[in-house]
Amino acid sequence: MPRMLDVSDAVRAEIGDEEADRLLAGENAPGSYDCTSCRTPGDSEQERTSTVLFVGDETAVLAFAHASCLPSQVVQVTEEQLQGAVRSIGSATGAAAAGGPHAAMPEQAVLGVTSGLVLIEGELHPALVVEPTSPIVRPGSTGAGDDFLPLLIEQGYMPVTELASVPPVLHGWSVLLAVGQLHAVLQPSANGGQPVAWWQAHQPLQVTDSWRAAANKHQQVLLFAAPVGSIGRQPREDLLRESLDKAAASGKLVAAALPLAGT
Repeated sequence: MPRMLDVSDAVRAEIGDEEADRLLAGENAPGSYDCTSCRTPGDSEQERTSTVLFVGDETAVLAFAHASCLPSQVVQVTEEQLQGAVRSIGSATGAAAAGGPHAAMPEQAVLGVTSGLVLIEGELHPALVVEPTSPIVRPGSTGAGDDFLPLLIEQGYMPVTELASVPPVLHGWSVLLAVGQLHAVLQPSANGGQPVAWWQAHQPLQVTDSWRAAANKHQQVLLFAAPVGSIGRQPREDLLRESLDKAAASGKLVAAALPLAGT
């Protein structure tokens, strides 16, 4: 049965017409898969599915995503990330390495994102608080540690010991807000092309009128990130602030100001 697959021109150019046609005919495509974006199950026989090709220096891995999460595209990654993915999964199915054995992208922790207003220097600032659902390890690492904050610091995020001042702007990153909804946090592309999604909402997230007004006023959003178990899902902004203060005091918080993309 033909799959409901989207194969972009960029992906087709990389994998070739023959392989693309086989995918569209359902010969090489999976029925069910784990979305490479949101990590929830998908079914290419029941819903539109994007082919996403991760390309390293020497290796390419074809993965699948809900079309509502990601468009079909080619994503440049480091060879270390790609080889780490192949090593960590081994012979698991879910994505086919172009011209090679079956492999899959590694299980990714889901990034929990909470929006709220944070009072700094007497002014309210729109903020996003990001906390993964499990420890983040460095690509290719076999250790059991948590490298979430070191990886972000390498990207330019600054450690925060107290919420006393607005963190510096991290150029190249941005927060995509469209039609009053939060869509994604974008980061620079590895190959210098269009920015790519570091985090993307499975469905656009509603934000409050006051949060959106503050974002439009400052034209930037403060992003705070903490390791799993540091913040939790706080139902009120005062509790969120309390958790941020505790994480900062214990050295478990990094932050940056990200320019606003969209309205």
